[in-house]
Amino acid sequence: MRIVIDATPLLLRSAGVKTALYHWIRALREASGNDEIRLYPPLTRLGRLVHDSSVSGRLATWAGLFMAVANQRAGVPFPDWCARGADVFHCTNQVRTPPRRIPFTATLHDLTCWKMPQLHSEANVRADREFAERVVSRAAGVVAVSEATRQDAIDILKLPPEKIRTIHNGVADAYFEAPPPPQRRKPYALFVGTIEPRKNVDRLLDAWESLPAAVRAGYDLLLAGGAGWHCEATVARLRAARAGVHWLGYYPEALLPELIRGATVLVYPSLYEGFGLPVAQAMACGTACVTSNVSSLPEIAGDAALFVNPESVEEIRHAILRLLEDPEERARLGAAGRARAERMFRWERAARESLLFFHEITGR
Repeated sequence: MRIVIDATPLLLRSAGVKTALYHWIRALREASGNDEIRLYPPLTRLGRLVHDSSVSGRLATWAGLFMAVANQRAGVPFPDWCARGADVFHCTNQVRTPPRRIPFTATLHDLTCWKMPQLHSEANVRADREFAERVVSRAAGVVAVSEATRQDAIDILKLPPEKIRTIHNGVADAYFEAPPPPQRRKPYALFVGTIEPRKNVDRLLDAWESLPAAVRAGYDLLLAGGAGWHCEATVARLRAARAGVHWLGYYPEALLPELIRGATVLVYPSLYEGFGLPVAQAMACGTACVTSNVSSLPEIAGDAALFVNPESVEEIRHAILRLLEDPEERARLGAAGRARAERMFRWERAARESLLFFHEITGR
């Protein structure tokens, strides 16, 4: 069977979606057997994963971006042309005019633009709704990256339940294999993610600043992630933060496993997640987590995290303090997270389930 995967997000500045797509494509190719995995646009190679630039060369990147824009704005049927001879075409949210001559499928990462539109730009909300109307609603099958996202799609988009398959994202091998980093001057709690309203960084900072002075004197708070949408006030606050709070800005993907492995605790109080990749990455590293009790995060973390109401500064504060002061609980959660990630979040498993999904969609 010949499968074409839309790889356009790999040419863009992106973090979570790009990371998942990159490793999914590589895992699909390794697991493909007699199946053929092709890419749209036709990229001849994938370079190393970098969040803030393309994974391909300049010529291929510009050609691919031209194809994406022409498809989105003028309906030019590049997916149809590039999928000639294929059995199925898999869309990301960069496609607006999918193929007409073969079945197509799509991935849904989250429905946050429906549930919390106030946390997104108008352009993002408009783009997601357009993708849902023109692609997802017409797809032969849909992959949801969590059961929470699947249920949101059923409730909000009114998709037939049998049309949607939950296939969890994986975590790159580097996180399972991450060595302890060189010892820092002080141990640290860590947040990983784009600085934007949905990530709830201001409440995290409020919680950290309310910790006892003796605790803050013993630990740093590191925040790794670039500036996103509507973050000016939060960025100003980070730049003016008191001693012990360090905003690292964009952090290279290749260095993230070691940074997460070295954290005393990962704190991720997001207001909504379709999957919550930093939590799964921390679990693979054996790092204890504090995360939110909403959306997909309880599904992903299971028994391997302390859960908080993300709108409660006091709950976030209490959970951070508990883990910083209780090494036995940290060890228990870290071990539980590692075991759960090994069982549920390997890319090899996601690839096998995805290939089965494609074969079922096409009947081949």
